Amino acid sequence: MFLSFSLAVQCSIHITSSTRAYIHRAHPSSYLIQLPKMHFQSLAIVTLGALAAPITAQALRGFTYGSTAFDGSCQGYQGFRTLFERAKNLEGTSGFTAARLYTSIQCGTTAAPIEAYKAAIDTNTKIMVGLWASAGREIFENEVNALRAAATTLGMAFMDLVVGISVGSEDLYRSSPEGMENNAGKGATAEEIEGYIGWLRDWTKGTILEGIPITHVDTWTAWVRPENQGVIQALDFLGHNSFPYFEGTHPNAIEKASENFFSAVAATESVAQGKPVWITETGWPDTGALLRDALPSLANAKAYWKTVGCSLFGHRNTFWHTLIDGASNESELSFAITPPFSAKPKFDLSCS
Repeated sequence: MFLSFSLAVQCSIHITSSTRAYIHRAHPSSYLIQLPKMHFQSLAIVTLGALAAPITAQALRGFTYGSTAFDGSCQGYQGFRTLFERAKNLEGTSGFTAARLYTSIQCGTTAAPIEAYKAAIDTNTKIMVGLWASAGREIFENEVNALRAAATTLGMAFMDLVVGISVGSEDLYRSSPEGMENNAGKGATAEEIEGYIGWLRDWTKGTILEGIPITHVDTWTAWVRPENQGVIQALDFLGHNSFPYFEGTHPNAIEKASENFFSAVAATESVAQGKPVWITETGWPDTGALLRDALPSLANAKAYWKTVGCSLFGHRNTFWHTLIDGASNESELSFAITPPFSAKPKFDLSCS
């Protein structure tokens, strides 16, 4: 199999361009991961004790959001608010009231809280906090400080909306042999991620952040690597990213997308140590190049939404990639459900 994810970073928090990270998430287009052949066979957060509860109709559904706008400028409060309101009022569907972020730092600052947090309060949007973890300890400390500042200044109005905290995103893949071979950018090792998780628990102890479930987001190819089992042990739940469009070493036409997607989920679940697995990124492009049998088109993006998305929504916590594309050019893939300047979906989003 091949699986690919994008890396589109600009240096708003003193991260070098070589990081090519998710902080300003654009499109899954930058690299391919070679996957070994394998055979594979709810979560609304209330308390840590409920983590193992069955997934219910109250499962979260939302989109991924980067920290820059479509034109590459820093996304601010009004931009986030507009997008959160758009997601909640999408024609043909409902219930998209959650947002997954990649950073807690506002674009263009060193450690100011991302303005998405205030926008979330004003739109009653649930938040999966992101802490970027591939730029070294100093930047990670800035991430935690930004989150702590948000908790202090915004108080329970913010905290009541936080459903989890992700320590990093695909860092383990990027630091793996496959990631390095594919020039995926700077990652972080399992030892580093485990350390960050421990620091986060220490730094939030005794604050209103204590007890918020902690996760890490990665590909199933990273999750199944033996050296990463300590990370899984340190987490409350796992975040799973999967894009069947990129699985290019076996049949990957849209007709195989559902099978390929759920096989990847099963691989992650097989090593999850009984912990819940959230879907933290998936989607199908409507624009881009043919990859083996996988054709980007509106018809196929719609088919993927109908077959994979509609089987997830309301049953498993899911963050779709994406509501709008990040900074891009016409040669790149587009996974966006809506154009940048219109709230009208590109295709029918109903699940009937």
